[in-house]
Amino acid sequence: MVEGDSKKNSSNSYNVESGLQPNYDTNNSSVDNRSIIQPYGLSSDSKDLGYHINEAYDVDKNDLEKASGGRSGGMKAGFEQAIEMCGYGKFHYILLAICGLVSTSEEMDVISMSFILPSAQCDLNLNTETKGWLNSIIFIGMMVGAYFWGSIADSMGRKKVLIVISFMNGFCIVASSFSQTYEWFMLFRFLNGAALGGSGPVIWSYFAEFQPKSKRGSMLSFMAAFWTFGNLFVAGLAWLIIPTGIGFVTPLFVYNSWRIFLMVCAIPSFIVAFLLFYLPESPKFLLSKGKQDKAMAIFRGIFVTNTKKAPELYPVTELDIDEKLMAEIKEANESVKGKYSKMLTGMVEHSKQLFTSPILKFTLVSIIINFTFHIGYYGLMMWFPELFNRFEEYSTTFPGEKAGVCTVTDYVVGKDSHVDAVCSSHIPSAVFMESLISLASALPANLIAILGMDLLGRKFFLIFGTMTAGVCSAAMYFVYNSTQNLIVSAVFSGAISAANAALDCLITEVFPTHLRATGVAISMVAARMGGIIGNIVIATLLDQYCPAPTFIVAVLLMGGGLMCLLLPNTTRKELN
Repeated sequence: MVEGDSKKNSSNSYNVESGLQPNYDTNNSSVDNRSIIQPYGLSSDSKDLGYHINEAYDVDKNDLEKASGGRSGGMKAGFEQAIEMCGYGKFHYILLAICGLVSTSEEMDVISMSFILPSAQCDLNLNTETKGWLNSIIFIGMMVGAYFWGSIADSMGRKKVLIVISFMNGFCIVASSFSQTYEWFMLFRFLNGAALGGSGPVIWSYFAEFQPKSKRGSMLSFMAAFWTFGNLFVAGLAWLIIPTGIGFVTPLFVYNSWRIFLMVCAIPSFIVAFLLFYLPESPKFLLSKGKQDKAMAIFRGIFVTNTKKAPELYPVTELDIDEKLMAEIKEANESVKGKYSKMLTGMVEHSKQLFTSPILKFTLVSIIINFTFHIGYYGLMMWFPELFNRFEEYSTTFPGEKAGVCTVTDYVVGKDSHVDAVCSSHIPSAVFMESLISLASALPANLIAILGMDLLGRKFFLIFGTMTAGVCSAAMYFVYNSTQNLIVSAVFSGAISAANAALDCLITEVFPTHLRATGVAISMVAARMGGIIGNIVIATLLDQYCPAPTFIVAVLLMGGGLMCLLLPNTTRKELN
């Protein structure tokens, strides 16, 4: 996505990944460029792969003369100024599209289970408890994977980790679609979660490290909107595929419509794995490892891609290394024998620093906020299709009769517990339509977050969103028909999506570069723990102590949202 540069007809090809810089003939006004829209290997020392797309630069001869004449002095700039000087344009929008697709595929894989459960209950012999565990097993895997992958990303690089986990994610989803028993399905969902656990913390760190501070909040909010796109896409696919009854059934093997739906959900993971080869490593990460030449090469490439000007015109010729960055470089250059030994040592050292003052406060507050927030987010969001289905079942049996969520739940659970009950995996189309509407309500909320995140701030959206979602959670107890349930669910979905965008921005920005992926990963571990507890506990309480879960979620969301007041203001501030 970043365009490099090379002298015409020269064998000295320029590769932004390796940081090679050939000499340029500034008198030649027809300078060709080599585009980075081509795959790069996992090794940062990869050579030219021979896939070229040549375009002409917009070169002004006077500009070139000025650039060459003033080159000896050069401009020295820090990271933030260097990324600002690259301009904002084509590279950043392509970066947003690819990183956004990573978020879309991640959310599709998580939310797809909520649409599978009603359909798979007969094939896998599920009850409310086993449904809760199936919803939760992916979060258990994510909790394990988040710390592991986040630490590796801080030691070995963002891009490499993202490619590996995207392939792993896709293969695990495909394998789970072929699983014929509950136990095998649980195993592959766990491995799927272990891959997804690295996707969240690493992709947010990677994306944020390419953004200038003036646009970081709005662009991180924009990327958070891709979660909503993932929700809508998966709901639409479920509506198109699951009710059709396509597939085949034999005495030994079953591959029906919900399994085909799961297979289709794996496609984005494979697509994004290949697209990631076209992106460079994070220049912020390279700087933290003391690789200034490679970081400068990537800055020049971004400049060329965004402005269509020759690389000589990029005004920065030297990077100013501040004290914080110098400390990171010193740590990165400490001699540790062996690549894997260095990786393991880095994991341990990063973890120790996160739980040492002054970072300790940020780490603990981030853990608490993510834990409480995701109990509500996944605890209710994952159960919305199930609740819609229960309301449809009740209204079919008792048309026109009003009933609260607890009455409806008591009826459905009591009916299914009868010995002579016949298992039915049929889901009315209205359930998919209501799910799609409630998820679509997040779109305007995400748009408001994108436009206002850098104006009103992260804390405003996080507190307002969690307060509104908390009120909606408590209001769930007072709904008496499917329409009221849909309205409350839609408002909840919109409010919590805006809050989620703010939380992602705040947690990504609060940690220093060399600890960012690990810090976000540990926060994500807490988030997944919240998702596990939310799904298991709420599933149990919903059936046995119905009023309790809605009020518990309300208190946790409101209390967790207010905790952000203990974190520093990161709006429009430098990344460190």
